[in-house]
Amino acid sequence: MSLNEWIKGRVLAFDAAARPWAARGRLNGWAYEFLLFGLKQAWACLFGGAMVALLIATRLWWPPDAPLDRYDLLVVAALALQVLLLATRLERWDEALVILVFHVVGTAMEVFKTAQGSWIYPEASVLRIGGVPLFSGFMYAAIGSYIARIWRLMEFRFVRYPPLWAPPLLAVAAYVNFFTHHYVLDVRNVLFVVSVMLFAPTMVVFTPDRAARRMPILPGFVLVALFIWIAENVGTFTAAWAYPEQRHGWRLVSLGKLGAWYLLMLLSFVLVSLVHRPRSPGEGEATNPLTSPAQRRERDQSPKSGWWRGRASSSVGRSD
Repeated sequence: MSLNEWIKGRVLAFDAAARPWAARGRLNGWAYEFLLFGLKQAWACLFGGAMVALLIATRLWWPPDAPLDRYDLLVVAALALQVLLLATRLERWDEALVILVFHVVGTAMEVFKTAQGSWIYPEASVLRIGGVPLFSGFMYAAIGSYIARIWRLMEFRFVRYPPLWAPPLLAVAAYVNFFTHHYVLDVRNVLFVVSVMLFAPTMVVFTPDRAARRMPILPGFVLVALFIWIAENVGTFTAAWAYPEQRHGWRLVSLGKLGAWYLLMLLSFVLVSLVHRPRSPGEGEATNPLTSPAQRRERDQSPKSGWWRGRASSSVGRSD
């Protein structure tokens, strides 16, 4: 039995024990659904949470005179974690490929940004490209890992998803702007407006328990960017990297970075959408092991307008 299958078995056993309590009343049901929502979010953050824990642990306990530099240890640990996720089937190979692409994309931006002096990595290391230790790419990969995992765990479906060609164009434009704004006009405000125009009508349908819930997707994007910003503050607090304004001591990362994280998160979202094709409610079969076939059919019974038909065929680094 694989670790993934063992975990699914434990989840089913926990649900069998807790379901009678949840069925006693509406308040109990809501509380249990909220608990499952939190557990799925935490499980989706497995890779990112492990990386943040490694940043804290190595800052507190890794000796500065150790034969292996702290940054290099982080690279080795991140590789081992990635191998473990694949070996235990907690991550799919196609998801790992997308995460690898985001790793490369993030590392390329890191090399450019550190050369521009946007931030620095103050410690020594062997495994690096220019001024960038290789562990930094895994911080970007953590964003992609989270989005890919939560997409599966919450069984994302979308209502009024933009035309499939539009989000990739926006993502490419945002990525290019991270480089070009050092030399020409910064158009990120234009990109924000375009993203709102594209995704304002879009609702994401997600399943924390047995019933499908929905919310506008834009607040979800902002919340993900906010949590990445919080993780970045942990990273700078542990001195894994530092901004110029932190050279005389740690201080909170500017809230202005939220906009950059928002755009970078959109890039990760688009990359993951190449693996998890955006689907409408009722399209494809749900995978929630706690949901019976009859409940799936009931959950997915939602009217599909003509507008939707034909249109839904359809990773923590730094940004500046």
